[in-house]
Amino acid sequence: MTRTRLLMIGTAAVALAVSGGVVAGGWQDAPAQNATPVVEPAVSPPPQAEGAPTGEPAPAVPIAITPPSEPGAIEMAVVEDGDAAADGLATDEDAGEDEGESETEKAERLADETPAPRQRRRVAIVEAIDKITAESMRFEVEVGGRPVRFNQALIFTARACEVSADAELVQDSIAYLDITLQPKGTQVSAPRQIFRGWMFASTPALSGLQHPIYDAWIVGCKA
Repeated sequence: MTRTRLLMIGTAAVALAVSGGVVAGGWQDAPAQNATPVVEPAVSPPPQAEGAPTGEPAPAVPIAITPPSEPGAIEMAVVEDGDAAADGLATDEDAGEDEGESETEKAERLADETPAPRQRRRVAIVEAIDKITAESMRFEVEVGGRPVRFNQALIFTARACEVSADAELVQDSIAYLDITLQPKGTQVSAPRQIFRGWMFASTPALSGLQHPIYDAWIVGCKA
């Protein structure tokens, strides 16, 4: 193989790599694709409930229950006071340990107590509805990917999608979306942005899109 032919092959390979990088990096500027419904996984029927176990019949005559005597109550109060004193002693000991530890040890202990960050996902699951025609659809929007068009008018772009960490009290899905309004076939007019911000799956009525014609909210995130 001649030197000139090797040079031509190398130039062609570099050109293909550069063109591929440009296409992959410009998905969000590409024309929006039509939304497709999310296929829900098949749900197996619930198992048959077993019959309730048979118990003994209630006695015909009520059984009298004697309340505990006063000395027992006094002993219980003494035990509770002893537990409170022990708790106070343990609190004082913990305070003494905090005062005796170094700054490095304290920083390591606080680092272990720091909650884990939220986990990021690659796809946001959105549900939208046309309030005039009652048409609704649940579809996917890839984070950083190509915009998705719903009902030939709404264009969705996902910037981020996260799920709550295990240590958080409320398990939630959060997505940052851009929603623009541009009816298909009117490419002359610029799209009008009607929503930009975070949506929370736990509070769709507060964080979702509220529009005279359309409603949209985040349902979840998936890898």
